[in-house]
Amino acid sequence: MASHRRPKQPSRARVTVLTTAAAAAVAFSSQAANAAPSEKPSKDEVKAKVDKLYEEAEQATEKYNGAKEKQEKLQKEISTIQDNVARGQEELNELRDSLGLAAASQYRTGSIDPSVQLFLSANPEDYLDKASTLDQLSSQQVEALKKVQEKQRELAQERAEASEKLKDLASTRTELGKKKKEVQGKLSSAQKLLNSLTAAQKAELTAEQNRASRTAERDALTADVPPGSGRAAAAFAFAQSQLGKPYVYGATGMSSYDCSGLTSRAYAAAGVQIPRTSEAQTGAGTKIYSVSQLKVGDLVFFFNDLHHVGLYAGNGQIIHAPRTGTVVRYESMNTIGGPFMFGVRV
Repeated sequence: MASHRRPKQPSRARVTVLTTAAAAAVAFSSQAANAAPSEKPSKDEVKAKVDKLYEEAEQATEKYNGAKEKQEKLQKEISTIQDNVARGQEELNELRDSLGLAAASQYRTGSIDPSVQLFLSANPEDYLDKASTLDQLSSQQVEALKKVQEKQRELAQERAEASEKLKDLASTRTELGKKKKEVQGKLSSAQKLLNSLTAAQKAELTAEQNRASRTAERDALTADVPPGSGRAAAAFAFAQSQLGKPYVYGATGMSSYDCSGLTSRAYAAAGVQIPRTSEAQTGAGTKIYSVSQLKVGDLVFFFNDLHHVGLYAGNGQIIHAPRTGTVVRYESMNTIGGPFMFGVRV
């Protein structure tokens, strides 16, 4: 006889759990469907973030420039030392050869010159002292041997100096690589933000920058401001001739510039060598703390860490290489993004 069992009913607890889960799933699905899409940042918000990234990139750029300048200086110093060592080794060889010839001559006559014993000695300096005391060497030979020892000490010192500078160079190259990577990272982040803008928003930003630059140029050219010295005037004239050339970090011209690259090249064109980095350029002349006392061609520095520099153009305007994505242009000191610290009259 067949068995007829009623199917087992789910427990009340299980039904409650499943019902609750299903209700939650439906509610979540409904919320997701009705949720408003996250709003994209406005043009001004993007610009503020990009400007901040560009400022950080410029800070890193000036440190990169400093490391690069140090690297070039160390390479020159090492090359000079290596040349000195090579010449010193030649002189040492000549001194040794002259002593060797004298020793060979005495050997042929049956006597062993003390200089031969010196070369065979485990401690030449100690032997020289003893030999001099015992009057075993002629005064001429003593003088020749002293020159050999002096030259040996000079070479040892120069080789040690070269070794230390090579270590410093390796450390500087590592720092240079880190700063370059840091700059590139900031610029990449800024570019991603700019790419999030529409074509119309990008066009608006460009138009705003162009209008500001034209206004700054007009204000500068109509200003009644005394020019600086002949050298400052020449530097400023050079900067004017570079208007429109793009900003590129680490660049010193002639096709592109960063901020201190422009100012250093401008003064070089005027026959004055000033340091490469903005911070170092602050020591290139007399500091001027009042804008009203500035003259055309004076260097002007911004931000607390002095990472930005330009050339004063008059009436509160400057010519400078602002940042990546811009060109050498006129700009109001009020729109730089950081406080004016002081000017320097070269």
